[in-house]
Amino acid sequence: MRLVREEQMGHRVPESAVGALCAELFAPLPRSDQRRKGELYVRGLLSAGGRKSIRNIAACVGDRAAEQSLHHFISSSTWDWGLVREALALRLERSLRPRAWVAQSVVIPKAGQHTVGVERRFVPSLGQVVNSQQVFGIWAANDELSAPVNWRLMLSGQDVREAADGHEELVSGRAGAGLPVTPLECVAGAALEAQSWVGGRPRPVVMDLPDSEPAAVARRFEAARLPFLASVHGSTRVLPAASALPGSGRAAAAVPVLPGHDSRELSADQLLRMLRTLRRPVTWTDPGTMAVRTSLVAAVPVRLPGTRRPLLLLGEWTGPGVRPQQCWITDLSTVPWGGLLRLAKLTQRVGRDFAGISTQVGMVDFEGRSFEGWHRHTTLASGAHAVQALSGVQRRTAARTLPGARTASARVGAPALAGVCAAQPEARPA
Repeated sequence: MRLVREEQMGHRVPESAVGALCAELFAPLPRSDQRRKGELYVRGLLSAGGRKSIRNIAACVGDRAAEQSLHHFISSSTWDWGLVREALALRLERSLRPRAWVAQSVVIPKAGQHTVGVERRFVPSLGQVVNSQQVFGIWAANDELSAPVNWRLMLSGQDVREAADGHEELVSGRAGAGLPVTPLECVAGAALEAQSWVGGRPRPVVMDLPDSEPAAVARRFEAARLPFLASVHGSTRVLPAASALPGSGRAAAAVPVLPGHDSRELSADQLLRMLRTLRRPVTWTDPGTMAVRTSLVAAVPVRLPGTRRPLLLLGEWTGPGVRPQQCWITDLSTVPWGGLLRLAKLTQRVGRDFAGISTQVGMVDFEGRSFEGWHRHTTLASGAHAVQALSGVQRRTAARTLPGARTASARVGAPALAGVCAAQPEARPA
């Protein structure tokens, strides 16, 4: 069997797998030359060494004369990337059967100011201000695998004016991008669009938006009619349900009231510390090592100041301290605590797959001023990611079926929220 040349990947991708997925992804494109160039580009992303520039891709597929043609295909052509993303989402729906949409924020350092979306911004992980893009991906994810299906690029100033010039459909989002101006709108818009592609029961959106007010997140996803689970700071102010506090009111009375706040408000940390006797052990699988780990969790009904919608505050303890290591707010109030924690841990699955697959197929390599070009390149890189990831699943599945192979404890393809809502019975507070 012929194989796509592979230098950086963890395994080699059968050429037949590339052809089969590309035939499905590009079937909605009306022109045969667009379908052919789309497949050529995906093959180049999978095979080219180093940075996945159009020049390197053209050289890798054996046709340097194709460089100008591929450049036009990415930056100036008329094909609708939204159709390809929809086809990708539907394929992953069948092959992956995801449990959640996971929102991932990525800051991509860039040299100079010549790439669309680049501006100077502070990057906490680097501790400095750098020229960079900020992009948001929506990933279909289960415990064993994740793949991106939709993207948004943060724009401001001149980039917004250039992208919108003569393209009213981009402003309205009809072409599958829109011009969002906040991280919350990036994530909500991309998740809502992804859900519209696959239909069916709304899938929870798992996210970490540290610069967005939790109340604004709750209101936006209520309006979108999408369930959510969002990481929040321990300092987030919450209003516990009257029945949530321990029997004695002395602990609550000892909490200082901040000026301008409701006397019933507590920080998430304060409330969870008061309820730490309710903690229960929950197991989850580390996506890096596939080792089973155990955390202590507790959850309590709350409201966010300025909202009326009942929510659940979830805390996780990974050490002996009284303070939770992480907190989340969710409207999935009927899901067992263990199921909620395992949903939250899908962000680690996405982070690992982004580093191990997406960056290797050129997801962060686009250079150029074209807003549409960035979306087309990112769409094709998402297709290349899917080829690589799904062929890896097939390879592991085949290995498991060999005589004497150990049966996997985690099954790829758990239905949305199955395994979450149907997790092992777990203790709850009375």
